[in-house]
Amino acid sequence: MAKKPNILLITSDQQHWNTIGAFNDEISTPNLDRLVREGTAFMRAYCPNPTCTPSRSSIITGMYPSQHGAWALGTKLSEDVRTVGDDLQAGGYRTALVGKAHFQPLASTDEHPSVEMMPLLQDLDYWRDFTGPFYGFEHAEMLRNHAHEHLVGQHYAIWMEEQGFDWKAHYAEPTGSLPYSAEHRWSLPEAYHYNTWIAARTNALMERYTDDEEPFFVWASFPDPHPPYLVSEPWDTMYDPERLTLPELTPGEHEANPPHFGMTQLERPDFSAYQETGKGVHGLYTHLIPKEKQRKNMAVYYGMVSFMDKYVGRILDKLDELGIADNTIVVYTTDHGHFFGQHGLQFKGAFHYEDLLKLPFIVRYPGSVPAGRVDSSLQSLVDLAPTFLGFSGIPVPPTMTGVDQSRVWLGEQSAARDHVICENRNEPTLMHVKTYVSERYKLTVYYERPYGELFDLYEDPGELRNLWDDPGHQDVKGRLLLHFLWAEMGKEPMPMPRLHHA
Repeated sequence: MAKKPNILLITSDQQHWNTIGAFNDEISTPNLDRLVREGTAFMRAYCPNPTCTPSRSSIITGMYPSQHGAWALGTKLSEDVRTVGDDLQAGGYRTALVGKAHFQPLASTDEHPSVEMMPLLQDLDYWRDFTGPFYGFEHAEMLRNHAHEHLVGQHYAIWMEEQGFDWKAHYAEPTGSLPYSAEHRWSLPEAYHYNTWIAARTNALMERYTDDEEPFFVWASFPDPHPPYLVSEPWDTMYDPERLTLPELTPGEHEANPPHFGMTQLERPDFSAYQETGKGVHGLYTHLIPKEKQRKNMAVYYGMVSFMDKYVGRILDKLDELGIADNTIVVYTTDHGHFFGQHGLQFKGAFHYEDLLKLPFIVRYPGSVPAGRVDSSLQSLVDLAPTFLGFSGIPVPPTMTGVDQSRVWLGEQSAARDHVICENRNEPTLMHVKTYVSERYKLTVYYERPYGELFDLYEDPGELRNLWDDPGHQDVKGRLLLHFLWAEMGKEPMPMPRLHHA
């Protein structure tokens, strides 16, 4: 029997698709560039939702957020849901997660308890005794904070204490006050950064599983380059802000867009009609930032990517050291994209541009996945779980509505899907958005709203001209709406077989 491949999933958090040095000469990512040379870079990979919890839950379930239930930030992925880790364990795999999980909210109720809630996150005695099982991972070592956020705790804080490091002065207070208020340069030494911890713990687990001669599925989940824009020395000054090409708003580009796009360019926009009091929606605020600060943010964001790349390299080197690189499928991607000035926007929100939906996505499997190939087939994070099962020879359960991309990754098939769908829903339903992306077009629909977006990605790759109301494209819009409906019908799960003459 052929030896089953190991699976190593490496993810960042909120990384713009065009932040890999192999395709952007303004940023340095030598280890990601190595993966590009030794594997296939898929240039049209998309998230199923442009926020963390829904997208990450889709990675492990192979289901869309509207199906697995964790449909927005602040929701919880049910612990009863079947995950790819469950199926891989049943097939003889060891499974582990190191880093950011974010399958559960920061609050808890009796009906929906959460172990990722405050203040439990910072109860280190609890986390010393808990390493799983957790959503199909028999072993989990986690953290929740981005940079100096007050959410630091869990296994990462335990590790820092075991190193004899007094970390508390480098983080904000749980009260929300900021005794540590520095911007861009983080006082935390690199030796105690979570990048260092994630690489070290990932490597230790891979070594353990290799010594035991057991195939593994390990997810190394980095929290960067998600804001705040803050990074340890010397990475904060690696890039000169004045030498970077700053993305900017094209005058007039939001004139044909839904109202909330243009409102982001006001100093004091009123978004009260789009959200309930006390229930904020990502992106519904002013996006105006002074150019000088925007440039520095971009430079630090690039520094965060390059810093993370160094520790991705540590993990890749460990595969070589263990002699298992040739039998390990490595996938590098992120949970969703990011704005740092594109279209005049910052961070994320209900703005389904390529900058937010499209992802860096690289696959390496020496001798199987073609090396040095750049591929334009459509990929989705919802496809990861069924594809991992496909490579492992394990049947894909009917509850998974993603598609097995293994033959595409191997270069044996040109495409496994002709569209992708991205969902984005917040409370209330006033901001409920879905996007359908085909090979050429992108169509975005807003629940119970007459407006929408239609972009021709061939003729207008920068998405500057919304064709939704354009008289010359009404036939195209009609066809796309029909295809969108078919796609929605086609992704309904079929968990129960139908018996003849039942």
